[in-house]
Amino acid sequence: MCGIVAYIGDKEAKPILIKGLHRLEYRGYDSAGIALINGGLKIYKTKGKVSDLEAKIEGLKLDSTIGVAHTRWATHGEPNSINAHPHHSNSQKLAVIHNGIIENYDVLKKALIERGYQFYSETDTEVLVNLIEDIQKNEQVVLDEAVRIALNQVTGAYAIAVLSEENPNKLIVARKGSPMVIGIGDGEFYVASDATPIVEYTKSVVYLAEEDMAILERGKEIKLKTIKNKEKTPYIEALEMDLTALEKDGYDHFMLKEIFEQPRSIRDSMRGRLNADKGIVSLGGIADYEQKLVNAKRIIIIACGTSWHAGLVGEYLLEDLARIPVEVEYASEFRYRNPIITENDVVIAISQSGETADTLAAIALAKEKGATILGICNVVGSSIARSTDAGSYTHAGPEIGVASTKAFTAQVTLLTLMALRLAQIKGTIPASRWMQLLHELESIPSKIEKTLQSADVIKEIAWQFKDVSNFLYLGRGYNFPVALEGALKLKEISYIHAEGYPAAEMKHGPIALIDNNMPVVFIAPNVGIYDKVVSNIQEVKARNGKVIAIVTEGDEVVRSMVDFVIEIPVTEELFTPLLATIPLQKLAYHMAVMRGCNVDQPRNLAKSVTVE
Repeated sequence: MCGIVAYIGDKEAKPILIKGLHRLEYRGYDSAGIALINGGLKIYKTKGKVSDLEAKIEGLKLDSTIGVAHTRWATHGEPNSINAHPHHSNSQKLAVIHNGIIENYDVLKKALIERGYQFYSETDTEVLVNLIEDIQKNEQVVLDEAVRIALNQVTGAYAIAVLSEENPNKLIVARKGSPMVIGIGDGEFYVASDATPIVEYTKSVVYLAEEDMAILERGKEIKLKTIKNKEKTPYIEALEMDLTALEKDGYDHFMLKEIFEQPRSIRDSMRGRLNADKGIVSLGGIADYEQKLVNAKRIIIIACGTSWHAGLVGEYLLEDLARIPVEVEYASEFRYRNPIITENDVVIAISQSGETADTLAAIALAKEKGATILGICNVVGSSIARSTDAGSYTHAGPEIGVASTKAFTAQVTLLTLMALRLAQIKGTIPASRWMQLLHELESIPSKIEKTLQSADVIKEIAWQFKDVSNFLYLGRGYNFPVALEGALKLKEISYIHAEGYPAAEMKHGPIALIDNNMPVVFIAPNVGIYDKVVSNIQEVKARNGKVIAIVTEGDEVVRSMVDFVIEIPVTEELFTPLLATIPLQKLAYHMAVMRGCNVDQPRNLAKSVTVE
């Protein structure tokens, strides 16, 4: 959610920090700030965008080789300049930036007030910086020790960077439950909440583990230890990220670029894992757990948002092909309902960022119960990748647009490969049918390229309905999750209220909404229970609803009864989500653009949801 950037070295810090904040804008935020040591500790912050912060500091002489910067997504206190980060201590000699939530901040704040501290913001972060100062002053310890002691007194999640006017050659960073990566240069360090601000400067990084803290001193090697004071040897690894992936490459928005990247991202997710000619499906990351999956009494998929929709498609795939019972759970609800989990269960956690707080909490609960935990995520070195027993990366590449597009189809692709591999091991489908499915899956990227060409009709539909207040999305079987995902994309970026339903459930309530002002999107490829979906379309048309249908190319039956059709190529029913999702992403995109919305950074949303 919030974004952290920090630097210490021999370069000018301000341009590095500001560029880093721009790299992190995709995460979602409502205020921005920067702190530099420049003849004293100087803090500048404002409500709004990074560009507003740039305007505020334009013309100021801010020469400095150490600093921290932050974009804030409001949790404690409204989004304004006072609550924006960085926050300084009462002496104004310490500054802290912080992602996460300090859950016991109120108790700590009352104790600090009794000791004479004053507070000017509504944030939990201001409590933390004053706690560090109070410990440093009263216990007469060095800065990093004061930070360590303070972190043992707080409850909650954090990624922090601490800057001290009295220690201009030192930066202290730490994390628990919120990501933090340190880039290592020549006598310098780059710190960020993810790798996007770092990739331009170095490929050598250290990912902090839970309850790690690092002492970064100018010109010295990184010093790493836990908040329990146990020294650690830093594991320096190569950063796997291409700087060009962070640019728009001529597209108007990152979201549009990422929609069009899906043929490549799906191929990349299959590369080295699928060879249809040789009849090979191999997921190396989970190879040691295949028998555990085959023997599982059930598979529990936990995820949030778009990843939850991918999990629903996975449920259909795994039950249909591999004949293993599957439950799909909202991670945010899973840990609070006392779920029944045994050591015979396999839990699959899905997350684009690998940092979703609710999903990480659900993983921790499932671990306590003895289940085997597998992960599916897109970010190498992320918390989910580190906290699961095994897993697979999607290889979708960086996804900058807040509304997930290519991450969804990459997740579905990986779940498809998993279902096919388990079906092969169990022998639950004939070998000839299995080979047929492998060849068809290999053709999906090319079919998506064809689907992406249907631009004019989607723009026409968007123009026709851009001013409506409500949308209904309906699908059946494999395409019910597609209806949910299509509705989510529309409301995320266009702010139009939209709901997804199983088409047959329309008669049990939503049909009351149908009139000539209600556009209804049907996902209606000519597969599965096609005739039932056609009947549902007729029910909507009988009530003067406006119908937009996603159909198999050449379908004249549905075309004759609806207002608009968008065609997708012929494919197997179980692969239709990979094709049908594409036009729904484009429809949401064009409607949002026509409504003047901020497509890549929709209001109130964050890319990586690192708080509950």
